Amino acid sequence: MRGLQDKVAFGTGAGRGIGRAIALRLAAEGAKVAAADLVESTAKETAAAIGERSIGLRVDVTDSASVRAAVQEAKRRLGSIHILVNNAGWDKVEPFVKSEEPTWDKVLAINLKGPIVCTRSVLDGMIERRSGKIVSIGSDAGRVGSSGEAVYSAAKAGVIGFSKTLAREVARYGINVNVVCPGPTNTPLFQEIAGNNPKLMDALKRAVPFGRLGEPDDIAGAVVFLASSDADFVTGQTLSVSGGLTMV
Repeated sequence: MRGLQDKVAFGTGAGRGIGRAIALRLAAEGAKVAAADLVESTAKETAAAIGERSIGLRVDVTDSASVRAAVQEAKRRLGSIHILVNNAGWDKVEPFVKSEEPTWDKVLAINLKGPIVCTRSVLDGMIERRSGKIVSIGSDAGRVGSSGEAVYSAAKAGVIGFSKTLAREVARYGINVNVVCPGPTNTPLFQEIAGNNPKLMDALKRAVPFGRLGEPDDIAGAVVFLASSDADFVTGQTLSVSGGLTMV
């Protein structure tokens, strides 16, 4: 089972979409999963779908105290955390000149500060055990830019830069740090942003060489690989899972 049997994984944004798919796939590989989400009811739904080897926790990734409390609860109920998946994210698509500072603050807090806070909250234990896997969900917007997503692109580029630097700093402790960058993916958030624009949906599908949007399971497979023993010699990498939309 790729070395995941009885490992403990803590995943944010696990109540729906990509985060839920990741939680289910990690559990299928034998991991115990703390499914964390801002919406406690959806986190508990994911945990219920997994069964007794999972718990659902409310967490606000922008709030250090909330993250620390959730991490401590996960450790108390499941054991030391071996895998962190920074998946929670949010965006509002609009031209930069029409965006406003409260939106910038929210996008940066969730998409950039969140992974930093969560990583810091689990890192001491990983360093002490001299092992751990950290996988953050970036975006191809952070690699090549995306119209209408200037601040989101900046945040995701920040996640990539943070992860590469951290990978260098913690390699001596046997900790792997990597990023998975989805392209357009059929998630509830994507539907909220683009679902009422059929022309945009069709254009995105045509732009992808495989001719379709990504599905949450497409992303989950890449995350599980990077969280597993199969990727023990992989660190500081950025993997696009976009059907070939981005080739860099």
